[in-house]
Amino acid sequence: MIIKAIRMFDGGFMNQPFAFGGEEGRDAFDDQIIYRSSLQNFLIDTGDEVILIDTGFKTGYAAPAKKYGAPLYMGDKVADYMKAFAATGYQPEQVTKILITHKHPDHSDCIGEFPNAKIYIAPEDADAMKLEGDNIVRAEYGQPYHNFPNAMQVAEGLWFIEAKGHTKGNSIAILEDDGLYYMFHGDVTYCDAALKANKLSIVFEDVAAARETLDRVRDFIKQNPTVYLSTHCPEGYENLEMKRVMKL
Repeated sequence: MIIKAIRMFDGGFMNQPFAFGGEEGRDAFDDQIIYRSSLQNFLIDTGDEVILIDTGFKTGYAAPAKKYGAPLYMGDKVADYMKAFAATGYQPEQVTKILITHKHPDHSDCIGEFPNAKIYIAPEDADAMKLEGDNIVRAEYGQPYHNFPNAMQVAEGLWFIEAKGHTKGNSIAILEDDGLYYMFHGDVTYCDAALKANKLSIVFEDVAAARETLDRVRDFIKQNPTVYLSTHCPEGYENLEMKRVMKL
């Protein structure tokens, strides 16, 4: 099993009110406390399939400029998504499946670049994106997976799991490999510090569902050796590189 980070931005920052203020409100937190930010998605080579977890912005995306005091700055561009994908050594035609954790463009903009891929996405977010075609697989969650009631197995050891809140169709993915659980969580949290502090970000469509999802994520991590693979902070690729198990 090979897992690679597809890195697009690095060297950014987010403030604590953005990362922690979803329930108590921004004013409950200190805007002078800053966490690192980045942007990366992920690739899994199972030996039989090449599977992407999310796809980033389209080539040429103009990211907001650095502004000190902003709630979020993604960072300096490392590479456009397709260039970063090419750096992994794979070709677009090799990708067989793409699991979209949610509809936001930093997770879904390049799905059209992979001609042989089936796109797995929750029905609510598929509707929001107006996705149609034989390659679109509306997730049919029907199996429990550990403490998550609704999941589906999409490959050997790889589960696509309903995790509503950040969006109405938000999902996560968990890969089992060599005794570890690799959790690709999209934007359940924006930084690992928020996971540890048990705080929601200010970005959500259903705060009650987002709270339930974060509770389930934290319970899973407490019970299973989990490598937490974030999209928006550099711990995402650092945890992967070190196979660092999250401790709560």
